Amino acid sequence: MFTRRRRHTAVALAAFLTALTALASAPAEAGVDRGAVLPSLRPYLAAYYDFEHPVRGNPARERDQGFSRTDIDLVGGGAAMRTRDGAHGGSRTSLQVRQVNPDAAGNDDWKAGVYGASGVPSLRAFNAAKGMTVMGWFKATGPNPGRNSNTAAPGDYYGAVGLAGVLSGDSDGHAVRGLLEIIEVNGELRLVALGRRIDGASSQTFAASEDWRTLLPDGKWVFLAASFDFDTGAMALYRNGQRLDGFYTVSGDPWDLSGPGPHRASPTDPRGIKIGGSFPQNTGERNPCDCRMDSLMFLNRAVDGDRVRAQYRLANSGRH
Repeated sequence: MFTRRRRHTAVALAAFLTALTALASAPAEAGVDRGAVLPSLRPYLAAYYDFEHPVRGNPARERDQGFSRTDIDLVGGGAAMRTRDGAHGGSRTSLQVRQVNPDAAGNDDWKAGVYGASGVPSLRAFNAAKGMTVMGWFKATGPNPGRNSNTAAPGDYYGAVGLAGVLSGDSDGHAVRGLLEIIEVNGELRLVALGRRIDGASSQTFAASEDWRTLLPDGKWVFLAASFDFDTGAMALYRNGQRLDGFYTVSGDPWDLSGPGPHRASPTDPRGIKIGGSFPQNTGERNPCDCRMDSLMFLNRAVDGDRVRAQYRLANSGRH
């Protein structure tokens, strides 16, 4: 009897140790703080970066916590770009992006993203998508826009500040399918959502009416979102969960929605994601952002205002 009990105990202990080993060797996905994401957004969360999950063995890359598993490169500064400055109560680390040498042409700016010249297959959720949303936390940390390092004129500044977006299916690293950025509109910089439904065709821009420096003040975290409905042509901007007043900048029908629908984005895989500036493949510099970013979300659906507001409140509560 004693021998049998001891044998059973040994078997149970072995099973426990096996389970413990399995947990220890499980993919890091098992440790993801899923409470940081609104449950109703998870089915559409193609890519999500909190900058607290470096790729094992390569800290200059960040693991995607979304369903596409599209890891990104931290370009220019590598692991040093992770900063101990979480945007909200559930975060410890954010990403620092910045212009490194404004006085010389080069490829040393700090930015992030991924690029594939024939498309990035893992981003297929944005192939022929009816809509998409880009949102996350942003903090301006330096002079924006940056000086144009591609020209010799000392007073020449870029006409835009890149935040975060998904590239088009024919992009050279700059053209996008959907993007949050600050760009010059009628001679004045504005916070915008910029979308392109058809590869190689015209883009549409929805610009916030309020001064961009009020919307993204230096040294303060804010939650921004841009939604793109490729079927109806509707676009929207949000700040801290509240919809912003704004206006479309391109007249006519730049998304070619006059024909019968439903209308979708081009049936091509995006060539990547860009964060904090253009050309994530690091072949050039354009529109750098001197800022920090946290909890960046790329969804293959045009999310409504209620969900944007709920996501902001969830993250801001610090209780997840």
